[in-house]
Amino acid sequence: MEWKKLGKVFCAGGEYPWMLTHAANPVAEWRYANVYRVYFSARDKDRRAHICYVDIDLRNPQEILEVSERPVIAPGQLGTFDDSGTSMGCLVQQEGKRYLYYLGWNLGVTVPWRNSIGLAVSDGPDAPFDRVSLAPVLDRNHEDPFSISYPWVLVENGIWRMWYGSNLSWGTRQEEMNHLFKYAESRDGVKWNPEGKIALRFKDPSEYAMSKPTVVRDSDLYRMWYSYRGAAYRIGYAESPDGVAWTRYDDRAGIAPSESGWDAEMVCYPCVFDHEGQRYMLYNGSRYGDTGFGLAVLER
Repeated sequence: MEWKKLGKVFCAGGEYPWMLTHAANPVAEWRYANVYRVYFSARDKDRRAHICYVDIDLRNPQEILEVSERPVIAPGQLGTFDDSGTSMGCLVQQEGKRYLYYLGWNLGVTVPWRNSIGLAVSDGPDAPFDRVSLAPVLDRNHEDPFSISYPWVLVENGIWRMWYGSNLSWGTRQEEMNHLFKYAESRDGVKWNPEGKIALRFKDPSEYAMSKPTVVRDSDLYRMWYSYRGAAYRIGYAESPDGVAWTRYDDRAGIAPSESGWDAEMVCYPCVFDHEGQRYMLYNGSRYGDTGFGLAVLER
């Protein structure tokens, strides 16, 4: 497969005090016609992430139709799992409600950070998102004792399925974090049952982190795009017959850094979605979303 890049779409530039920099971890939500709402994480002066959005038309994505006037989800109360920031994970439409899974940040002392997965629910297409709890819906546990991250959730036959990141260990350097993907299930999207199932493994010793999986179920296969890194992030690709056991085909991902410009150093944090028979990818470029997000379309 090959992705045709349509250019950079948006980067925060001081629109609000909580939207000074970045547009990381973009996730698409169809609104009407060719218009999509793209949720992402921007940062304030203290580098705390806030989830917000812009509306775009896929026919002319560089023209921003609307920018959120306030955060969709701001950092939480002092002492809670997300008091140091909130980063976008995924959005699930189910029975008229919208379930927004996100990453909560706590800054650490012995390690750089600790992440947990939170959930906010909206009762309709224009209703606000409200946290289901001050606590995370998936926190450190027996199977994930160190830190967990970016979830992607699908609902199939009454089962909520989650692919998420989990640290196998921490080290004295970030390069020793050993962060890969695991798989968990739930009956209601709130109470999760992590069993330690590893969905995707490192391909060689040079890798030490994977992040932000996006999973699409086609008629023949489950397909996953994700970030992986050794020296710098790249976008990888994997396939699975059941969504549990995956095989990596990173050489088929079809997208790489540009020779110059906003995404020349890295490409990362993909979100893949379909619209009117075409497949699109939102993604971040250099410096983990500090240069904004772009859009690409799959060339068949």
